Amino acid sequence: MSDVAAILLAAGRGTRFGEEPKLLARVGGKALVRHVAEAAVHSTAVPVIVVTGHRAEAVQAELQGLAIQVVHNPLFADGLSTSLKAGFSVLPPEARAAIVLLGDMPFVRPELIDALVASWHDMGEPTALVPVLNGQRGNPVVLSRALQATIAELSGDIGAGAVLRGRSDVLEWPTEDSAIIQDIDTREEFAKHRT
Repeated sequence: MSDVAAILLAAGRGTRFGEEPKLLARVGGKALVRHVAEAAVHSTAVPVIVVTGHRAEAVQAELQGLAIQVVHNPLFADGLSTSLKAGFSVLPPEARAAIVLLGDMPFVRPELIDALVASWHDMGEPTALVPVLNGQRGNPVVLSRALQATIAELSGDIGAGAVLRGRSDVLEWPTEDSAIIQDIDTREEFAKHRT
């Protein structure tokens, strides 16, 4: 059993994307959320916790056959913080940290997840480890269980970024992998990658 779990945030409405649910949009024949879930399942992170909300049944249907644990967030409309809290609330006792993945980042590979988790261990298990490309912070991030109480205090559409800003116990992990900054928020971004 791994001491780092994966939390995949797949509850949002993706309002900037338009009417079609963003996480169900297909890239390379698969839903965006399936790409991310498969990367997590094929990584060393265990368990893979998927937080659902908007269109939960349809999202879950896209993830059939994967070794995941689904947690429904009924408060998803209240913002990102509620999904982060929902994921952290079901971490198994042996999990010392979670790598938090976003459902709209289909280019994240298992190798990136594993490298981040290994580096978190190698760097002394900091409060958080954030990947950085050319000075720009990205995702996924590794969040230590020590942050659970702080995350529980979050409200609204705020993710971990607000918690991590300005802390000396948050380390950056330089990478050349552009997947850490490639999320799909709009139809225009989606059109570039659709095949």
